[in-house]
Amino acid sequence: MKILVVDDERVLVKGIKFNLESEGYEVEAAYDGETAVELARSGAFQLIILDLMMPKIDGLQACIRIREFSNVPIIMLTARSEDTDKIIGFECGADDYITKPFNILELKARVRALLRRAGMAAQKDKASHLSAGHITLDSDARAAWKDGVSVELTAKEFDLMELLMRNPGRVYSRENLLNVVWGYEYAGDYRTVDVHVRRLREKLELDPANPVYILTKWGVGYYLKSTPADAREV
Repeated sequence: MKILVVDDERVLVKGIKFNLESEGYEVEAAYDGETAVELARSGAFQLIILDLMMPKIDGLQACIRIREFSNVPIIMLTARSEDTDKIIGFECGADDYITKPFNILELKARVRALLRRAGMAAQKDKASHLSAGHITLDSDARAAWKDGVSVELTAKEFDLMELLMRNPGRVYSRENLLNVVWGYEYAGDYRTVDVHVRRLREKLELDPANPVYILTKWGVGYYLKSTPADAREV
């Protein structure tokens, strides 16, 4: 799932990019309206977050141009909260509207809701059955098996394992995992992640001391290796 974030405030773009990538999205950035239109022509994005006030052409003009060739969902960002601005934004083709400053959790919720409404389910809404070698998860039933034998996982263990299995090969830092799985109230308590990873290995790996699925990228974080024969760094 690929998202284009367009805003001339580079610090804001960096923050949005980090938070969306921690949810499993792929994010590309642009800093003016003309670039946004050109990137949108590729058809590579499932959603665009577009600031209203930008150089070259503003967000409204960019939205109008994008609507000439694409129905990609668009969330408009603006520092102005007047109802008339919102109405103009919707008339130009925006699907949703959020006023600065905003809570990043609200933005992420709107991204998920808009993708669902557009019929493009986010990664979490894809196939309910996930597998990696002898490990199987059913996200609907929130059940796990090792070699066909049921394994009891706590809620957070399941959430953590599901995230890793939906994104095999992607390395998540401890900070990423805390933000996505536990939320900001656990920020900084990296031991929480380490403990849960150790428990998952004990429950799901054939040899927890030599894991071949739930791996460590030293100095970076954790990831899932879906093909154990290729595993090298554990």
